[in-house]
Formats: sequence, structure tokens, C-alpha cells
Amino acid sequence: MEDAARRGQPYNQIWCVFDRDDFPLADYDRAFQLARNYGIKVAWSNEAFELWYLMHFNYHDTGIRRQYYQAKLGPCLGCSYDKADKTLYARLKSRRETAIKHARKLEKKWNECGERFPERLNPSTSVHKLVEFLNELADLGSTD
Repeated sequence: MEDAARRGQPYNQIWCVFDRDDFPLADYDRAFQLARNYGIKVAWSNEAFELWYLMHFNYHDTGIRRQYYQAKLGPCLGCSYDKADKTLYARLKSRRETAIKHARKLEKKWNECGERFPERLNPSTSVHKLVEFLNELADLGSTD
């Protein structure tokens, strides 16, 4: 961050993207604490990043173990899910607003329940916040 500032190209924001997987809660919590300490924004998914992909198709507010995401995504995508699929972004792009709407709904649910640590809950995600930020940047650069 300091190097970018010295070059006259300071960062506006820094984001870290991760999911819970089966890491110990203490390690997961530490990642959030480190991000706060260094002013880094976090886009998380619990239990797996694939929750964000599922949100492109359906709203989910009940926990899913990470080993079941592949089976749930296959029918939605119309083919076997492969996390290394380079076409996945393009295939999901038209459903991005649906995913954002579903993620906001889940976030609202946890907020209304008074949950102080929604990142600990399965399912939970904040990936939509990063996507919204990136959408805003894209709109700023648009020449329409």
C-alpha cells in the first residue's frame, strides 16, 4: 500500500476474498481481525465461496456443507460444476443482480435477528458488497 502511494498511485480500497471452508473458527476470526487492523475490506462466504454462485439462481438461508455445493450447482448450470471453469463468470454475469438481491436478503435476515457476527453463520456472504463496488467502478469508467 505504501509503495503504491510513493508511486503516486494510492489505493482507494483493498479487498480480501475468502471463505470459511473447514478452517478452525479461531483462524477464520483472525483473518477478519487482521483485515480490520490493516483497513482491508473483506468479501467472505461461509461455508464456501460457491454459496455466492448458488445465490445467482436461488435464495439460500439454510446451511450447506461445502462438499454438497458441487451437486447443487450442476443442475443450476446445466452441467457439472468445475471450480476452475474459465467460462463461469460469463455464464453467471446475466444473473448478477439476482445474486446481489439474494445476498442482501440473507444479510437483512441476519441483521434483523441481531446477529453480531454473521460471517460465522452458515450460510452467509458479503461478496455482493465487493461486486457492487466493482459495478460502481465499471459505471464510472463507462462512456455511455
